[in-house]
Amino acid sequence: MLIECDNCEVRATGCGQCVVTALLGVPAGAGIDIGDDELRALDVLADVGMVPPLRLSVPEVRAS
Repeated sequence: MLIECDNCEVRATGCGQCVVTALLGVPAGAGIDIGDDELRALDVLADVGMVPPLRLSVPEVRAS
């Protein structure tokens, strides 16, 4: 999964409750590539309350 905070619809309002910000601070410009194993691990940590969940929300691309 490529996380590009610049494209996140809840950037600024959701950053404070996002695992990316909690672990890395607010990324500037470049995307963060998280593999499936790492994403599952972050989900487990979020489920037990150790880190906030991923709040990434990107616009849906609609087919023409």
